[in-house]
Amino acid sequence: MTPKKRIYLCLAHMSEAGLEQKYIQEAFDTNWVVPLGPNVNAFEKDLENFVNENQNEKLTKRVVALSSGTAAVHLALINCGVKVGDEVCVQSFTFCASSHPITYLGATPVFVDSEKDTWNMDPDLLEEAIKDRIAKTGKKPKAIVPVALYGMPYKIDRIIEIANRYDIPVIEDAAEGFGSKYKGQVLGTFGKFGVLSFNGNKMITTSGGGALITNNEDEWREIMMYATQYRESYPYYQHEKIGFNYRLSNICAGIGRGQMTIVNDHIAHHKKVQRMYEELLADVPGIHVHAQPATGEYDSNFWLCTITLDPDLKIKGQENAYKTIVQGAVGGAAGVIHMADSATTDCQPNDNVEALRVFMDAAEIEARPVWKPMHKQPVYNNCPAYVNGVSEAMFKVSMCLPAGPCVSEEEIRYIVDTIKNAIA
Repeated sequence: MTPKKRIYLCLAHMSEAGLEQKYIQEAFDTNWVVPLGPNVNAFEKDLENFVNENQNEKLTKRVVALSSGTAAVHLALINCGVKVGDEVCVQSFTFCASSHPITYLGATPVFVDSEKDTWNMDPDLLEEAIKDRIAKTGKKPKAIVPVALYGMPYKIDRIIEIANRYDIPVIEDAAEGFGSKYKGQVLGTFGKFGVLSFNGNKMITTSGGGALITNNEDEWREIMMYATQYRESYPYYQHEKIGFNYRLSNICAGIGRGQMTIVNDHIAHHKKVQRMYEELLADVPGIHVHAQPATGEYDSNFWLCTITLDPDLKIKGQENAYKTIVQGAVGGAAGVIHMADSATTDCQPNDNVEALRVFMDAAEIEARPVWKPMHKQPVYNNCPAYVNGVSEAMFKVSMCLPAGPCVSEEEIRYIVDTIKNAIA
């Protein structure tokens, strides 16, 4: 099979009923084209209904729709009291949006490595980091930020138990884990705050956008104030705290309302794609699909499906890996990038992983390395890091495969056949 079009990791998919366009048109017809309005209010209610569903008891979380998941992390940190000179424990194996907002506030990320089961924050290392930071600085970290890597639930019960023992708030970065559950409860609803993202390639999209899940009405009101420039209740603009212009557009929220009608279909599709990869790659030597622990507590949305390659697996063209400098961004919204001076760094995927990425790219399949651990990023060279080697090891051998709702069964088989053909 030769694909009729390029196969992307996770391409935005609109509802068959065209509800996204309907709600957008309503915004134009009523002239609500600002970062507030009926679509924003309705989208927040849809999100609250979604995240409050729980197999044990219905929750009462509140949601604030924002311009991005990064903004949600930023506002959560502010509400946790993070200031200049503070430290925040954050998962190292993640996208930079989990850690950059910490630096916005003049605080320091304390990176915590992953455990092998889920590739997410290692609770044992977390406690070691907390104890060591208290011993070295005389104060405890101001927050803990675990991340649902590629949708996989973290060991949240252990993380919450440790956090409660040291009285440190937890900010769940569930940007990639919208709809993932642990013990029947939606990620983002366990900690003090939960972060969601609706970027163009997420489980649902608002083109660009995010949300913050809060515990109660008081937190919700405070976050709402910070997201709207912290304007006091006077007939003129009075500001007693620094706020931000972080509210979601009523236009984008219209897209989100339509997307919420098909979110469960999207999640079901991603899970089906994961099952197909597990079945079709099961007997391919040297290739392993990362699956969730089979203990019953984990229910990943499998936003992206990931594989690992044995280091001794040979891929066609492997001898040419990293011989030329990449000219543009690999994966995602390309945007403006800084041209590298060298084709290699001191921490990169193995040659066979890069060779497979190039081979699949030539076959019109988007594949991507997993996130490079933040503690190996040059910008964070001087930050404390508590590592066990797991995230760095996974970065060297792993890659992401297409899983989005636009990827068909036929295309999954084509992807698998391409991987088999790439093996030398």
